[in-house]
Amino acid sequence: MTAPYDLAVVGGGPAGVAGALSAALRGLRVALVDSGARLGGQYFRHRDAPGEPATPGFERFARQAAALRERATIRLGHQVWAVTRDGDAFTVHCVGGAAVRCRRLLIATGAHDRPLPFPGWDLPGVLTAGGAQALLKGYGVVAGSRVVVAGTGPFLLPVAAGLAAAGAKVPGVYEAGGGLGLARHPLLALGKAGEAAGYLAALARRRIPYRTRHAVVAAHGDRELTAVTVARLDRDWNVLDTRRIPCDTLATGYGFVPQIELGVQLGCATRPDADGTPVLSVDAAQRTTVPGVWAAGEPTGVGGRELSEIEGRVAGLSVAADHTGLPGAPGILLRRRARLRAFAAALLAAYPVKDGWQGWLRDDTLVCRCEEVPLARIREARELGATDARSAKLLSRAGMGWCQGRICGYPVACLTGGGQAAPRRPVAQPVPLAALAELTLEEPHD
Repeated sequence: MTAPYDLAVVGGGPAGVAGALSAALRGLRVALVDSGARLGGQYFRHRDAPGEPATPGFERFARQAAALRERATIRLGHQVWAVTRDGDAFTVHCVGGAAVRCRRLLIATGAHDRPLPFPGWDLPGVLTAGGAQALLKGYGVVAGSRVVVAGTGPFLLPVAAGLAAAGAKVPGVYEAGGGLGLARHPLLALGKAGEAAGYLAALARRRIPYRTRHAVVAAHGDRELTAVTVARLDRDWNVLDTRRIPCDTLATGYGFVPQIELGVQLGCATRPDADGTPVLSVDAAQRTTVPGVWAAGEPTGVGGRELSEIEGRVAGLSVAADHTGLPGAPGILLRRRARLRAFAAALLAAYPVKDGWQGWLRDDTLVCRCEEVPLARIREARELGATDARSAKLLSRAGMGWCQGRICGYPVACLTGGGQAAPRRPVAQPVPLAALAELTLEEPHD
């Protein structure tokens, strides 16, 4: 059976839309599949609310999305759980049975929050910074009335500023790192300095404190969150002293984890990113090591919206060149990508996760929330010979639950002393068994 689409793109964020549009403008038949109700991914998550302040870069993205709708097939509300290969064609399988066949595939699946465990992190009211942002931007829902924001990285700033602007009381923003961030890379940071200053000014106007070398090390409450313990930290994140702050919500995040499951399914090689996180390995044209498969955006390394768009454009032009023989990405695009990649690497180096967080835990602290595996069981698994997250999973069940290690994989790898392994799952997303039995083939629309 011939594949109806020249290219299928999984992911409707900046990388996926830019890649799909670049290929479609070169005459390829393109299908884009995304689980969201609207294009935009996590960064441009939005709702149709007049007068709502736009996310930086949204107008440009909206123009790209409008142009794409006229030139490609877009399937929203379709969650991809697997991609299979049959000869020279791929089949993208979606929950509910829909499937898209294509000759080439672009993986632009983005990333998700990376939380760290601490006593009480399983209480209702504790959520990721990205979760709080998604509720606000996607649905206009403020996560709580009194929200503490904590973790590490520049993403904390827009989250706190957005919550405060929406009416939440923010007792403080607590950055575990030193706060100098990119001071050692002034030229790289120059383009982002104004944006960060704007967020800090918004916090200052509302008298919201921004404290560096501070972290939330415990959450308290009987049935729901009522307070958090904030600790002052040394350079290695060891606790120096603490104080308790009343709140009903905590938004916390320690960077992001690229979603690479589909690429690993297909056998794409991975490499460690600057912080050790496994990402898909790509060449100068964004090709993976599997013929016919490209990747762009966060799956190739967390770098933000601008880098994702550039990588998507490079990938789309490369796919078109492979199909039509036309030239690929111009040199100016590749040079801009190189600068943005340098900035992304510097950002990861500026906001590392230090090992001191492990001292925040107690033996009964849950590390894997799905399977309710406490720290004591992880330590027992290590004593039995576990040297990485995979062996700890076999001995403790950590990572065997609903999220399949997406939340606990990083902390378990740290606690066992092993590196982070690329996820090897035949199913990329939780699906009902009916999805395996009701596969249908989607035909293209002219």
